[in-house]
Amino acid sequence: MACRGRRPEHGGPPELFYDQNEARKYVRNSRMIDVQTKMTERALELLCLPEGQPCYLLDIGCGTGLSGDQLTDEGHYWVGMDISPAMLDAALNREAEGDLLLGDMGRGIPFRPSSFDGCISISAVQWLCNANKKSDIPAKRLYCFFSSLYSVLVRGARAVLQLYPENSEQLELITTQATRAGFTGGVVVDYPNSAKAKKFYLCLFSGPSAFLPKGLSEGEDGEEATESKFTKDRAPYRLARRGVVKKSREWVLEKKERRRRQGKEVRPDTQYTGRKRRPRF
Repeated sequence: MACRGRRPEHGGPPELFYDQNEARKYVRNSRMIDVQTKMTERALELLCLPEGQPCYLLDIGCGTGLSGDQLTDEGHYWVGMDISPAMLDAALNREAEGDLLLGDMGRGIPFRPSSFDGCISISAVQWLCNANKKSDIPAKRLYCFFSSLYSVLVRGARAVLQLYPENSEQLELITTQATRAGFTGGVVVDYPNSAKAKKFYLCLFSGPSAFLPKGLSEGEDGEEATESKFTKDRAPYRLARRGVVKKSREWVLEKKERRRRQGKEVRPDTQYTGRKRRPRF
């Protein structure tokens, strides 16, 4: 584990940093599970997928499958790609429902053109900005990744990549290579004035330029820091990470609010929202 204040990318290549100990944290640390789940939910919001239509999605840097669980909960099918064997082993042990692929995104994405309806990535792309050996050239690896990603997406599809850029120069390097590969779009920053809650989402469009969503602010959805908790048992994560029952009033209100943040037209909330109808007489 990297020392406090040190970025994980500085500790070595990802396939070595994310060993069995790190994979265990992503399985048992409730704080990590909660953060990964929230970032995946936000990435899905920015992806703006068709309502009520299952899609075939690519998850870059899928890790132990936490983000994939959220994709499954939303009714989508997915393929996860990761460079760490230990993280993929943990995903298999958790019985993740998506297909899993061991691979280096810096060498390209090995799928046929127009295979996916969209792509998400949580905390992975910034790893391409570091050279762990002489043959690693960050600009070339980034371009190889983005050009192959552009190819495997259906024209008009989106990719939402959550990342932690080290500085503005690194962010510019990433966006420049994405533009070279043919993407349009931009960066959405949530909670820009918060040191802990600030998140960067690179929203890429594989077709004509589209409306770039606005970032969240503290007034819309505040985040509270909680302590890390560890458990010995692998609980059913879809129930553990969220206490909201599917199809309940809270679930419906949360989904409607998510659609509003995407800029879509949603019916106003009433006392009947989420209420189950009685069977016909």
